[in-house]
Amino acid sequence: MKLIRLAAAALALTVSLALPAAAEKLSLGEISRYLNSFETATGAFTQINDDGTISQGRILIKRPGRVRFEYQPPEDMLVVSNGDTVGIIDGKSNDGPQGYPLNRTPLSIILARNVDLTRARMVTGHSSDGKTTTVRAQDPEHPEYGNIELVFTAAPTELRQWVINDSGGSRTTVILGDLKTGVRLGNDSFVIPGIGTGSRGDR
Repeated sequence: MKLIRLAAAALALTVSLALPAAAEKLSLGEISRYLNSFETATGAFTQINDDGTISQGRILIKRPGRVRFEYQPPEDMLVVSNGDTVGIIDGKSNDGPQGYPLNRTPLSIILARNVDLTRARMVTGHSSDGKTTTVRAQDPEHPEYGNIELVFTAAPTELRQWVINDSGGSRTTVILGDLKTGVRLGNDSFVIPGIGTGSRGDR
């Protein structure tokens, strides 16, 4: 079963990154402008967890600071950032919601009010395979919080995938479907059950 899941993940990645033969490497300025060009977005995602298992669902983004991962059955999980805190609600756990400061996670980099990947010591890798551009970024003040690897396509510039390498050594890959930007999203979608609403949403 695990091999089937991994094969499905590889197929999903291949389809999501299917592109013309050549594309120029996107500059850090262009990528920053793209990330700052939208406040809200929704779309489907496929997540490959550190243990090789696969989850699917829907993502809602409302910058700055807010994101919601709604997982499809058989998963019984919800992950929500309210602008200050990332809450993990696991329906199979008896421990209740778990909360972590957003600014201690690499995801905060792309959820910032103003994304600036040209900032000194933020980007530790910037490469292209001729089809996609990959950027590895970290909090320059706290590299111990981990890093995020972002994969973009060009013409037009679009975010296709990210990989979070967290402070505990876990690696989680999120493959995105086509993101629909400029959608209307209320703040009530980003309330963490049992934790609260949050307010700042910036770094």
